[in-house]
Amino acid sequence: MSSVLGLESMHKETQAIHATNLVDETAGAIATPIFLTTTFTRDVDGSYPKGHMYSRNSNPNRDALEKGLAALEGGAEAFAFASGLAAVSAVLQCLSSGDHVLMPAVGYYASVKLAEEIMGPWGLQMTQVDMEDLLAVEAAILPNTKLIWIETPANPLLSLTDISAICDLAHARGIRVAVDNTIATPILQNPILLGADIVMHATTKYIGGHSDILGGAIIVRESDAWSARLKRVQILMGATQNPLDCYLLARGLKTLPLRMREHSASALELASRLEKHPAIEQVHYPGLASHPQHALALRQMPRGFSGMISIQIKGDEANARLVAGRLRLFQQATSLGGVESLVEHRRSIEGPESTTPGNLLRISVGLEHVDDLWADFEQAL
Repeated sequence: MSSVLGLESMHKETQAIHATNLVDETAGAIATPIFLTTTFTRDVDGSYPKGHMYSRNSNPNRDALEKGLAALEGGAEAFAFASGLAAVSAVLQCLSSGDHVLMPAVGYYASVKLAEEIMGPWGLQMTQVDMEDLLAVEAAILPNTKLIWIETPANPLLSLTDISAICDLAHARGIRVAVDNTIATPILQNPILLGADIVMHATTKYIGGHSDILGGAIIVRESDAWSARLKRVQILMGATQNPLDCYLLARGLKTLPLRMREHSASALELASRLEKHPAIEQVHYPGLASHPQHALALRQMPRGFSGMISIQIKGDEANARLVAGRLRLFQQATSLGGVESLVEHRRSIEGPESTTPGNLLRISVGLEHVDDLWADFEQAL
Protein backbone atom coordinates (compact mmCIF):
# COMPACT_ATOMS: atom_id res chain seq x y z
CA MET A 1 0.00 0.00 0.00
CA SER A 2 2.68 2.51 1.01
CA SER A 3 4.82 1.92 -2.08
CA VAL A 4 1.79 2.50 -4.33
CA LEU A 5 0.91 5.79 -2.67
CA GLY A 6 4.51 6.94 -2.21
CA LEU A 7 3.92 7.46 1.52
CA GLU A 8 7.66 7.57 2.25
CA SER A 9 7.79 11.21 1.08
CA MET A 10 4.55 12.30 2.74
CA HIS A 11 3.94 13.94 6.11
CA LYS A 12 3.45 12.01 9.35
CA GLU A 13 -0.27 12.76 9.45
CA THR A 14 -0.76 11.16 6.01
CA GLN A 15 1.49 8.20 6.78
CA ALA A 16 -0.40 7.53 10.02
CA ILE A 17 -3.75 7.37 8.21
CA HIS A 18 -2.75 5.22 5.24
CA ALA A 19 0.27 3.09 6.20
CA THR A 20 -1.82 0.48 8.04
CA ASN A 21 -4.58 0.15 5.43
CA LEU A 22 -5.58 -3.30 4.18
CA VAL A 23 -7.48 -3.86 0.96
CA ASP A 24 -10.67 -5.78 1.76
CA GLU A 25 -11.23 -8.13 -1.18
CA THR A 26 -14.47 -9.52 0.29
CA ALA A 27 -16.70 -6.48 0.82
CA GLY A 28 -14.57 -3.46 -0.07
CA ALA A 29 -14.69 -2.10 3.49
CA ILE A 30 -12.84 1.16 4.14
CA ALA A 31 -12.19 0.22 7.78
CA THR A 32 -9.75 -2.65 8.16
CA PRO A 33 -11.48 -5.98 8.97
CA ILE A 34 -10.40 -7.90 12.07
CA PHE A 35 -9.03 -11.36 11.30
CA LEU A 36 -9.90 -13.31 14.45
CA THR A 37 -8.52 -16.59 13.20
CA THR A 38 -5.73 -18.78 14.46
CA THR A 39 -5.10 -20.67 11.22
CA PHE A 40 -5.36 -20.21 7.45
CA THR A 41 -6.27 -22.50 4.53
CA ARG A 42 -3.76 -24.30 2.33
CA ASP A 43 -3.90 -25.08 -1.37
CA VAL A 44 -3.84 -28.61 -2.77
CA ASP A 45 -0.09 -28.32 -3.30
CA GLY A 46 0.40 -27.40 0.39
CA SER A 47 1.16 -23.72 -0.20
CA TYR A 48 -0.54 -20.79 1.55
CA PRO A 49 -2.20 -18.68 -1.17
CA LYS A 50 -2.68 -15.59 1.04
CA GLY A 51 0.75 -15.79 2.66
CA HIS A 52 -0.45 -16.74 6.16
CA MET A 53 -0.16 -20.12 7.89
CA TYR A 54 -0.85 -19.61 11.62
CA SER A 55 -1.49 -16.44 13.62
CA ARG A 56 1.56 -16.88 15.84
CA ASN A 57 3.66 -16.63 12.66
CA SER A 58 1.68 -13.86 10.96
CA ASN A 59 -1.78 -12.34 10.75
CA PRO A 60 -3.15 -9.63 8.42
CA ASN A 61 -3.84 -7.28 11.33
CA ARG A 62 -0.35 -7.73 12.74
CA ASP A 63 1.16 -7.21 9.30
CA ALA A 64 -0.77 -3.96 8.92
CA LEU A 65 0.35 -2.68 12.32
CA GLU A 66 3.98 -3.64 11.71
CA LYS A 67 4.03 -1.95 8.31
CA GLY A 68 2.57 1.21 9.80
CA LEU A 69 5.11 1.33 12.62
CA ALA A 70 8.00 0.76 10.21
CA ALA A 71 6.73 3.55 7.95
CA LEU A 72 6.39 6.09 10.77
CA GLU A 73 9.84 5.29 12.21
CA GLY A 74 11.55 5.11 8.81
CA GLY A 75 12.65 1.52 9.43
CA ALA A 76 12.89 -1.57 7.24
CA GLU A 77 10.78 -3.91 9.39
CA ALA A 78 8.73 -3.92 12.58
CA PHE A 79 7.75 -6.68 15.00
CA ALA A 80 4.73 -6.49 17.31
CA PHE A 81 4.72 -8.14 20.73
CA ALA A 82 2.24 -8.74 23.53
CA SER A 83 3.86 -6.14 25.83
CA GLY A 84 6.65 -3.60 25.93
CA LEU A 85 8.75 -5.87 28.11
CA ALA A 86 8.25 -8.74 25.65
CA ALA A 87 9.72 -6.46 22.99
CA VAL A 88 12.70 -5.57 25.20
CA SER A 89 13.18 -9.25 26.00
CA ALA A 90 13.22 -10.16 22.29
CA VAL A 91 16.10 -7.75 21.65
CA LEU A 92 18.09 -9.09 24.60
CA GLN A 93 17.45 -12.66 23.45
CA CYS A 94 19.18 -11.84 20.18
CA LEU A 95 22.40 -11.57 22.19
CA SER A 96 24.47 -14.56 23.30
CA SER A 97 25.63 -15.81 26.67
CA GLY A 98 28.70 -13.81 27.65
CA ASP A 99 27.68 -10.70 25.69
CA HIS A 100 27.64 -7.35 27.45
CA VAL A 101 24.99 -4.62 27.20
CA LEU A 102 25.05 -1.05 28.49
CA MET A 103 21.77 0.23 29.95
CA PRO A 104 20.87 3.67 31.32
CA ALA A 105 21.35 4.56 34.96
CA VAL A 106 18.04 6.45 34.78
CA GLY A 107 15.24 4.80 32.83
CA TYR A 108 12.38 2.37 32.95
CA TYR A 109 12.93 0.27 36.07
CA ALA A 110 11.59 -3.01 34.65
CA SER A 111 13.88 -3.00 31.58
CA VAL A 112 16.93 -2.99 33.82
CA LYS A 113 15.43 -5.65 36.11
CA LEU A 114 14.71 -7.84 33.08
CA ALA A 115 18.35 -7.67 31.99
CA GLU A 116 19.58 -8.24 35.55
CA GLU A 117 17.22 -10.83 37.03
CA ILE A 118 16.06 -12.83 34.01
CA MET A 119 18.78 -12.51 31.38
CA GLY A 120 21.66 -12.33 33.87
CA PRO A 121 21.42 -15.99 34.96
CA TRP A 122 21.47 -16.94 31.26
CA GLY A 123 24.88 -15.28 30.94
CA LEU A 124 24.07 -11.75 29.78
CA GLN A 125 26.33 -9.14 31.35
CA MET A 126 24.84 -5.70 32.02
CA THR A 127 26.26 -2.39 33.21
CA GLN A 128 24.24 0.71 34.00
CA VAL A 129 25.78 4.02 32.98
CA ASP A 130 24.87 7.69 32.82
CA MET A 131 23.93 8.01 29.14
CA GLU A 132 24.21 11.81 29.31
CA ASP A 133 27.97 11.46 29.91
CA LEU A 134 29.69 10.31 26.70
CA LEU A 135 33.00 9.81 28.49
CA ALA A 136 31.30 7.55 31.04
CA VAL A 137 29.64 5.56 28.26
CA GLU A 138 32.95 5.16 26.44
CA ALA A 139 34.70 4.07 29.63
CA ALA A 140 32.00 1.45 30.32
CA ILE A 141 32.40 -0.27 26.94
CA LEU A 142 34.03 -3.70 27.20
CA PRO A 143 35.50 -5.94 24.48
CA ASN A 144 32.30 -8.04 24.61
CA THR A 145 29.85 -5.11 24.53
CA LYS A 146 27.33 -5.82 21.76
CA LEU A 147 24.50 -3.39 22.50
CA ILE A 148 23.92 0.04 24.01
CA TRP A 149 20.34 0.57 25.19
CA ILE A 150 19.15 4.19 25.30
CA GLU A 151 15.91 5.60 26.71
CA THR A 152 15.19 9.20 25.73
CA PRO A 153 13.35 11.03 27.17
CA ALA A 154 14.09 8.81 30.16
CA ASN A 155 11.59 7.70 32.75
CA PRO A 156 10.94 9.34 35.21
CA LEU A 157 13.26 12.40 35.25
CA LEU A 158 12.81 13.11 31.51
CA SER A 159 16.53 13.47 30.95
CA LEU A 160 17.76 13.15 27.37
CA THR A 161 20.48 11.17 25.63
CA ASP A 162 22.24 12.48 22.52
CA ILE A 163 21.26 9.70 20.12
CA SER A 164 23.60 10.71 17.30
CA ALA A 165 26.60 11.01 19.61
CA ILE A 166 25.98 7.59 21.19
CA CYS A 167 25.51 6.02 17.74
CA ASP A 168 28.78 7.50 16.47
CA LEU A 169 30.59 6.18 19.54
CA ALA A 170 29.01 2.72 19.28
CA HIS A 171 29.24 2.20 15.54
CA ALA A 172 32.95 3.03 15.53
CA ARG A 173 33.33 -0.07 17.72
CA GLY A 174 30.87 -2.32 15.91
CA ILE A 175 28.22 -2.01 18.63
CA ARG A 176 24.49 -1.73 17.92
CA VAL A 177 22.29 0.95 19.49
CA ALA A 178 18.68 0.43 20.59
CA VAL A 179 16.43 3.30 21.65
CA ASP A 180 13.32 3.14 23.82
CA ASN A 181 11.24 5.78 22.02
CA THR A 182 8.03 5.24 23.98
CA ILE A 183 7.66 8.73 25.47
CA ALA A 184 8.56 10.60 22.28
CA THR A 185 6.64 8.29 19.87
CA PRO A 186 7.52 8.09 16.17
CA ILE A 187 5.68 11.39 15.67
CA LEU A 188 8.05 13.50 17.78
CA GLN A 189 11.36 11.65 17.42
CA ASN A 190 12.84 9.19 14.92
CA PRO A 191 15.99 7.54 16.34
CA ILE A 192 16.68 5.59 13.13
CA LEU A 193 17.14 8.90 11.29
CA LEU A 194 19.66 9.83 14.00
CA GLY A 195 21.67 6.63 13.52
CA ALA A 196 19.98 4.06 15.78
CA ASP A 197 19.80 0.42 14.69
CA ILE A 198 16.77 -0.61 16.75
CA VAL A 199 13.77 1.30 18.12
CA MET A 200 11.46 -0.01 20.83
CA HIS A 201 7.96 1.16 21.78
CA ALA A 202 5.66 0.18 24.59
CA THR A 203 2.61 0.52 22.35
CA THR A 204 0.55 0.27 25.53
CA LYS A 205 1.21 3.98 25.98
CA TYR A 206 0.70 6.71 23.38
CA ILE A 207 0.26 4.48 20.32
CA GLY A 208 -2.68 2.66 21.95
CA GLY A 209 -3.60 5.93 23.59
CA HIS A 210 -6.67 4.84 25.54
CA SER A 211 -5.26 2.75 28.44
CA ASP A 212 -6.94 -0.42 27.19
CA ILE A 213 -4.26 -2.34 25.23
CA LEU A 214 -1.03 -4.02 26.32
CA GLY A 215 1.61 -4.17 23.60
CA GLY A 216 5.15 -3.56 22.43
CA ALA A 217 7.05 -3.23 19.17
CA ILE A 218 10.54 -3.32 17.73
CA ILE A 219 11.50 -1.47 14.55
CA VAL A 220 14.85 -2.12 12.84
CA ARG A 221 16.89 0.04 10.51
CA GLU A 222 17.82 -2.79 8.14
CA SER A 223 16.63 -6.22 7.12
CA ASP A 224 19.66 -8.24 8.14
CA ALA A 225 20.74 -11.11 10.38
CA TRP A 226 19.49 -9.24 13.45
CA SER A 227 16.02 -8.71 12.01
CA ALA A 228 15.88 -12.37 10.96
CA ARG A 229 16.83 -13.37 14.50
CA LEU A 230 14.16 -11.06 15.94
CA LYS A 231 11.57 -12.69 13.72
CA ARG A 232 12.59 -16.15 14.95
CA VAL A 233 12.44 -15.00 18.58
CA GLN A 234 9.01 -13.49 17.97
CA ILE A 235 7.64 -16.73 16.49
CA LEU A 236 9.37 -19.26 18.75
CA MET A 237 8.88 -17.42 22.05
CA GLY A 238 5.25 -16.83 21.11
CA ALA A 239 4.73 -13.45 22.80
CA THR A 240 2.95 -12.09 19.73
CA GLN A 241 0.14 -9.54 19.63
CA ASN A 242 -3.39 -10.83 19.10
CA PRO A 243 -5.34 -9.65 16.02
CA LEU A 244 -7.88 -7.52 17.91
CA ASP A 245 -5.17 -5.58 19.76
CA CYS A 246 -3.22 -5.17 16.50
CA TYR A 247 -6.34 -3.72 14.91
CA LEU A 248 -6.85 -1.29 17.81
CA LEU A 249 -3.19 -0.23 17.78
CA ALA A 250 -3.28 0.33 14.02
CA ARG A 251 -6.39 2.44 14.54
CA GLY A 252 -4.55 4.33 17.28
CA LEU A 253 -1.76 5.17 14.84
CA LYS A 254 -4.24 7.06 12.66
CA THR A 255 -4.90 9.69 15.34
CA LEU A 256 -1.44 9.64 16.93
CA PRO A 257 -0.13 12.82 15.23
CA LEU A 258 -3.16 14.82 16.37
CA ARG A 259 -3.10 13.41 19.88
CA MET A 260 0.63 14.04 20.31
CA ARG A 261 0.15 17.64 19.20
CA GLU A 262 -2.43 18.17 21.95
CA HIS A 263 -0.55 16.16 24.60
CA SER A 264 2.59 18.21 23.90
CA ALA A 265 0.87 21.61 23.83
CA SER A 266 -0.99 21.02 27.09
CA ALA A 267 2.09 19.57 28.81
CA LEU A 268 4.21 22.58 27.86
CA GLU A 269 1.58 25.01 29.11
CA LEU A 270 1.04 23.10 32.36
CA ALA A 271 4.79 22.73 32.95
CA SER A 272 5.26 26.48 32.41
CA ARG A 273 2.59 27.29 34.99
CA LEU A 274 3.82 24.72 37.52
CA GLU A 275 7.36 26.08 37.24
CA LYS A 276 6.14 29.40 38.65
CA HIS A 277 4.14 27.93 41.54
CA PRO A 278 5.71 28.58 44.99
CA ALA A 279 4.95 25.02 46.20
CA ILE A 280 7.03 23.45 43.39
CA GLU A 281 10.71 22.76 43.91
CA GLN A 282 11.53 21.73 40.32
CA VAL A 283 9.80 20.87 37.04
CA HIS A 284 11.36 18.36 34.66
CA TYR A 285 10.12 18.86 31.09
CA PRO A 286 12.33 18.99 27.95
CA GLY A 287 10.19 21.70 26.38
CA LEU A 288 11.07 24.24 29.09
CA ALA A 289 13.98 26.59 28.44
CA SER A 290 15.08 25.81 32.02
CA HIS A 291 15.61 22.12 31.19
CA PRO A 292 19.40 21.57 31.10
CA GLN A 293 19.11 19.71 27.77
CA HIS A 294 16.55 21.95 26.10
CA ALA A 295 18.82 22.60 23.11
CA LEU A 296 19.20 18.86 22.55
CA ALA A 297 15.42 18.46 22.85
CA LEU A 298 14.89 21.05 20.12
CA ARG A 299 17.28 19.14 17.87
CA GLN A 300 16.01 15.59 18.54
CA MET A 301 12.32 16.32 19.05
CA PRO A 302 11.52 19.09 16.56
CA ARG A 303 7.76 18.46 16.50
CA GLY A 304 7.04 18.59 20.24
CA PHE A 305 8.14 17.33 23.64
CA SER A 306 5.38 14.84 24.52
CA GLY A 307 2.92 14.76 27.39
CA MET A 308 5.07 13.65 30.34
CA ILE A 309 6.07 16.01 33.16
CA SER A 310 7.83 15.21 36.43
CA ILE A 311 7.60 17.64 39.32
CA GLN A 312 9.27 17.77 42.69
CA ILE A 313 7.06 19.12 45.46
CA LYS A 314 8.64 21.25 48.15
CA GLY A 315 8.90 19.15 51.29
CA ASP A 316 9.26 15.45 51.82
CA GLU A 317 7.79 12.29 50.29
CA ALA A 318 4.72 12.45 52.52
CA ASN A 319 3.90 15.93 51.24
CA ALA A 320 4.24 14.83 47.61
CA ARG A 321 1.91 11.90 48.19
CA LEU A 322 -0.57 14.19 49.93
CA VAL A 323 -0.66 16.46 46.86
CA ALA A 324 -1.22 13.46 44.58
CA GLY A 325 -4.12 12.36 46.77
CA ARG A 326 -5.77 15.78 46.57
CA LEU A 327 -5.88 15.84 42.78
CA ARG A 328 -9.30 15.11 41.28
CA LEU A 329 -8.93 15.06 37.49
CA PHE A 330 -5.51 13.41 37.69
CA GLN A 331 -6.13 9.81 38.70
CA GLN A 332 -3.43 7.96 40.66
CA ALA A 333 -2.36 5.09 38.44
CA THR A 334 0.69 3.52 36.81
CA SER A 335 1.12 4.10 33.07
CA LEU A 336 1.10 7.01 30.66
CA GLY A 337 -0.02 8.12 27.23
CA GLY A 338 -3.79 7.74 27.59
CA VAL A 339 -6.48 10.33 26.93
CA GLU A 340 -7.01 10.73 30.68
CA SER A 341 -4.47 12.48 32.89
CA LEU A 342 -2.62 10.39 35.48
CA VAL A 343 -0.33 11.10 38.42
CA GLU A 344 2.00 8.69 40.16
CA HIS A 345 4.39 8.76 43.08
CA ARG A 346 7.07 6.90 41.15
CA ARG A 347 9.47 5.93 43.94
CA SER A 348 6.82 3.93 45.77
CA ILE A 349 6.27 1.89 42.59
CA GLU A 350 9.95 1.23 41.92
CA GLY A 351 10.81 -0.07 45.38
CA PRO A 352 13.60 0.44 47.92
CA GLU A 353 16.42 0.36 45.34
CA SER A 354 14.92 3.28 43.42
CA THR A 355 17.05 6.40 42.90
CA THR A 356 13.98 8.52 42.07
CA PRO A 357 13.56 11.47 44.49
CA GLY A 358 10.94 10.85 47.13
CA ASN A 359 9.22 14.17 46.50
CA LEU A 360 8.77 13.49 42.76
CA LEU A 361 5.42 13.02 41.07
CA ARG A 362 5.24 11.76 37.48
CA ILE A 363 2.42 13.30 35.46
CA SER A 364 0.90 12.01 32.25
CA VAL A 365 -0.97 14.93 30.70
CA GLY A 366 -4.09 13.71 28.92
CA LEU A 367 -6.42 15.41 26.48
CA GLU A 368 -8.58 17.35 28.94
CA HIS A 369 -8.57 21.15 28.64
CA VAL A 370 -5.37 22.52 30.12
CA ASP A 371 -7.20 25.17 32.18
CA ASP A 372 -9.15 22.44 33.97
CA LEU A 373 -5.92 20.52 34.64
CA TRP A 374 -4.30 23.66 36.00
CA ALA A 375 -7.27 24.37 38.26
CA ASP A 376 -6.94 20.85 39.66
CA PHE A 377 -3.29 21.43 40.52
CA GLU A 378 -4.01 24.83 42.04
CA GLN A 379 -6.50 23.38 44.49
CA ALA A 380 -4.25 20.39 45.30
CA LEU A 381 -1.17 22.53 45.95
